[in-house]
Amino acid sequence: MQPIDAPASARDLELIESQLGRPPRGVISVAHRCECGAPSVVRTAPRFPDGTPFPTHFYLTCPRLTAEVSRLEEQGMMTELTSSLGTDSGLRDGYRRAHENYLAARECHGAVPEISGISAGGMPDRVKCLHVLVAHSLAAGPGVNPVGDLAVARLPKRPRGLPCLSATED
Repeated sequence: MQPIDAPASARDLELIESQLGRPPRGVISVAHRCECGAPSVVRTAPRFPDGTPFPTHFYLTCPRLTAEVSRLEEQGMMTELTSSLGTDSGLRDGYRRAHENYLAARECHGAVPEISGISAGGMPDRVKCLHVLVAHSLAAGPGVNPVGDLAVARLPKRPRGLPCLSATED
C-alpha cells in the first residue's frame, strides 16, 4: 500500500489503542495503512499534550509489523546496516537525506528546541531502531529512507486476504 496522511478517525484511534495496548498520545494522522485497512503507522506531534518533547514523528503501530521488525533486529540487521553506512557512500548519503526529510516533516508540525536536529532511529550516523526507520519508510514511500526500505524489503509478505488481528478486534 502507498503512504497516506489522513486524520485519524475515532475508529482509527480505537484500533491504535488496541494495537498499542494503551491510549495513543499525540496522534496527528494515520500515515500508512496495512492491506487490511487498519492503521500501521501514525504521525505524532513533536510535543505531547503534556508538553513532553517527542522526536519519533512516525510511529509503527501494527503489532504484526512490530513483531516482524523486532525479528529483523534480533537477527542483527541494525549492526549490519550500521556497518554498511561506513562502507557504502550512496547508502550513507541517502540516509543523511532521510534524516533531513524526517526533520522537515516533523518541523511542519511545530518547532521543539529540545529536539532540534534530532531525528530518530539513529539517523544520520547509525542504525539504532528499525521500527522507526520502517515507519518512516512506509509513511514517506519508497526511496526516501534507504535503510528503512532495506528493512521493509526483508519483511515477510503477508498472505492476501488474511486480516490483521488488530483490524478484526472489537
